[in-house]
This record gives sequence, C-alpha cells and structure tokens, in this order.
Amino acid sequence: MIFLDGGKGQISAVMKAFDDVGISVPVCGMIKDDKHRTRGLIYENREIYINTHSEGFKLLTRIQDEVHRFAIDYHRRLRAKAQIRSVLDDIEGIGDVRRKNLMKHFGSIEKIRSAEIEELCEAEGMNRKAAEAVYNFFRKR
Repeated sequence: MIFLDGGKGQISAVMKAFDDVGISVPVCGMIKDDKHRTRGLIYENREIYINTHSEGFKLLTRIQDEVHRFAIDYHRRLRAKAQIRSVLDDIEGIGDVRRKNLMKHFGSIEKIRSAEIEELCEAEGMNRKAAEAVYNFFRKR
C-alpha cells in the first residue's frame, strides 16, 4: 500500500499513472486538519478516522516525519550542488573530475582561460581533445 501526503487530487494522479503502466497497488491519502497535521486517511473515496493516540497513527506520523526530513535534505543537497556551478561545466568533455583537476592545477578560472593547449594538457586527466575544448571555449567568447 502507498500512503500519499495528499488528498483526492494526488490519489487520482497517482492512480492514473499506475493505470497507464499497468500497476495495481492500493493508494490512500493523508487528510490534514487546519494546522496541517494528519487527522485521517482517505481510501477508495472514503475518509477513515484514525485515533491520534493509537500506535498505528504514531507509526504513520513517524513515517511522514521521515519522508519530510528526507525531502528537505534532498532539496538542500540540490541547492548546494547548484551553487557549486562553474563556467567549466559548460564545456563539452569537462566533467567534475576534469573541472576539479583543472582548478587544482591552475588555481583560478582566469589562469585556465589564459592557458595554452599544451599547458592545459599538463593538468591531470586532460587529453588533447579536452584541452582544445577548453581553449576554444574561452577563445570564442
């Protein structure tokens, strides 16, 4: 069974997606109160009240809290990764390893920008094709 942190709209969307690919799994949603706390479930268009003091409700709450923690952590990592962006990421053939090696070897983008092809080849992991890509990238701007 899948528990969605959402109501009828989210359940309908998931059920349609499942139908499109031939998956048959029970899906229920978590109904929220005015303070955005789970107060029950919705399953097959029926609301099911859950005693908020029951062990089942406590388990659902712990699962929901863990899902929220995971989602928040995931989005933080995405934002952090986006902030580590470099102009070198726009050069075909230059991935994370070559970008790091170029920065380690030259120390700055300006030094990479002014380097000749032979100098670029000296950085660890660089070959002539990659060095020419970097050289041409900065000369065409």
